[in-house]
Amino acid sequence: MHTVWKGAISFGLVHVPVKMHSATEDRDIHFRQLHKDCKMPISYEKKCPHCDKEVKAEDIVKGFEYEKGKFVVVNEDELEAIKPESARTIKILDFVDLSEIDPIYFEKPYYLSPDQTGLGAYSLLAEAIKQTNKIGVAKITIRSKSSLAAIRVVENCLCLETMHFPDEIRSINQVPNLPDINQVDQKELEMAKMLIEQLSESFDPAKYVDDYRQRLSELIEHKITGEGVDIVQAPPSGKANVIDLMAALQASLEATKPKPPAPKRKRKTKTTEEVS
Repeated sequence: MHTVWKGAISFGLVHVPVKMHSATEDRDIHFRQLHKDCKMPISYEKKCPHCDKEVKAEDIVKGFEYEKGKFVVVNEDELEAIKPESARTIKILDFVDLSEIDPIYFEKPYYLSPDQTGLGAYSLLAEAIKQTNKIGVAKITIRSKSSLAAIRVVENCLCLETMHFPDEIRSINQVPNLPDINQVDQKELEMAKMLIEQLSESFDPAKYVDDYRQRLSELIEHKITGEGVDIVQAPPSGKANVIDLMAALQASLEATKPKPPAPKRKRKTKTTEEVS
């Protein structure tokens, strides 16, 4: 697994060196955007409209727009100076019951593996969390973004789930047309509860599949094996064409250049002996 973060879990005076790996993967099917006429993939340039030219990565700086069209520029050294402690340490702040955290707070899961020097401390933390039935609420910074996190045990592995901060969760009061009180018919409610009971069973994640992704994969495979009109090939890139054209023009110029005239041979003058 690819390591996306390396540091240590800190709780009390105990430090557990860990590496972090993404616990999920993007299995969605992604399409490229092609030009309808020639089927060339569309490219996106980082272009400055004022200078009317493409901007290289080294010429781009970060700016926060505090008013329309007005920015404050922040450089990398300034950002580095204010990086929190959690940039290298997952600091556990509290231990709580999982049931106390609403799922709306959870964002993305990661697996934590023990570093070579921290296997004992890793096992100790995992077993303590497992036996106390608690999870650790921590702070972590990943790619310059600070997050809350929940640390729990999945089978025998420590799992970190990034969480939203409370001020990132929108208030329910912003949701339009919510009723103040749920007014329902009692008989309909009893029937709805009975239906829920009949459909209730233990959670088995293996039974849930992405039907749309399956059908999309089958559609693409059918098109590939059928070799129909939808199988296209992008033309050579424009840049290569320009280089080839320049070479061809240069060769043509060389071929059509007028050749310099051959040097005239000097006529040999006869000597006196040859005349007599």
